[in-house]
Amino acid sequence: MKPHAEWLCVGLDPVMERLPEAVRQGQEPLVTFCRAIINATSDLVGAYKPNLGFWLAYGARGVAALQEVLAGIPQHIPVILDGKFGDVGHTAAAYARFAFDRLGVTAVTANPYLGVDSLRPFLERPERTLFVLARTSNPSAGEVQDQVVGSKPLYEHIARATMAWDRELPGRCGLVVGATYPDELAVLREIAPTLPFLIPGVGAQGGSLEAAVTHGPTADGVGPFINSSRAILYASSGPDFDRAARAAARALRERINRLREVA
Repeated sequence: MKPHAEWLCVGLDPVMERLPEAVRQGQEPLVTFCRAIINATSDLVGAYKPNLGFWLAYGARGVAALQEVLAGIPQHIPVILDGKFGDVGHTAAAYARFAFDRLGVTAVTANPYLGVDSLRPFLERPERTLFVLARTSNPSAGEVQDQVVGSKPLYEHIARATMAWDRELPGRCGLVVGATYPDELAVLREIAPTLPFLIPGVGAQGGSLEAAVTHGPTADGVGPFINSSRAILYASSGPDFDRAARAAARALRERINRLREVA
């Protein structure tokens, strides 16, 4: 992905029950809510990250709403579709067509468990980025990702494999590394000094913002996408939800920038 000045990434993960009552009672509440969030924060962010599951939960209506929301994002702002894709090659190719051709997103997340043939349909797309799951932010991540293969945990092998894929197709790969695991974040930055990081887990999950800022940038200074979703989206449940979201996003952005100055 192209270098970006802003490191804040806002997740677009609407849950109908958590939307303000006035929005829920109106027309197209998912679209209304997310467009208001985008309008309130677009000058503060480096990317938006819709998680596909929140939109699929509403069926065809949700997918249509996602398409409408994406059409309203300023074209200079990257969109990372968090679908955690990962399937056999011909199925992966269908997912890639959906993400890149139908939705027009800039990047996706994917699970590397099936190996590189499940990722190649995404990697072969010029001007697109694939963020490979390495060390995810959820509490039980270590049940699989900490398994030792040889003498190293699995997440380290994933990072090394992703570096190899990026050497084959430069500029196409990144890693997903949770801020909830700051020690692993530091290790993975050493292993993959040139890969951009997507860093979830800051905000409601309580991850380390300091670690995200310290270990997030690449060796040549390209910053990470530090994602926050719930803490920004639901900063208020009242009619001022968009203003509250802006205030929360601005406060997090300011914290990131202060830490950048001393990192």
